[in-house]
Formats: sequence, structure tokens, C-alpha cells
Amino acid sequence: MDVEITRMSSKGQVVVPMGMRKKLGAGEGTLFAVVGTADGLVLRKIQAPSKSELLGSIKEMAKEAEAVLKAEGFGEKDIVLAAARARGR
Repeated sequence: MDVEITRMSSKGQVVVPMGMRKKLGAGEGTLFAVVGTADGLVLRKIQAPSKSELLGSIKEMAKEAEAVLKAEGFGEKDIVLAAARARGR
């Protein structure tokens, strides 16, 4: 485990030392989850999903919702009517 010392700015910003940034492949805009512990913080590099991953997840959720609605006896007309009511039409 690497240990470095850094300082917090008056704005609450902390610089991640260059060697650690290089090792992580972290550059400007890299996302981190900040986890509070009893005596400190842990930074975990995270990846935002790509556009294709996000669209794939949305499609999967739509398939699951469609299956649940069909199992409950809802048809396409029911969904269209519910959407129209929700929109105030």
C-alpha cells in the first residue's frame, strides 16, 4: 500500500499525488466514490456507465416491466390510457 501526505485547501479540495493518479489512470474528470470511515476517508475510483451500457439497462428494465404488466393482465391499450390520464388528456 502506498502512503502519501496531502493537504486540504480552504475550499475542501484535496490533491491526489501525481504518482497515485498515474497508477490509477486517473485524470481530470475521473469519478471517485468518497466513503467515510470511523477515522478517515477512502476514495474509490468508479466508472460511469457508457451510453450503450445505460441503454442496455433501460431496455432490460422495460422488458421486465412489460412482463410484470402482462402477468397482471395489462395490455397495450391499458398502458396508453393510463399514460393519457397521467398527462391530463
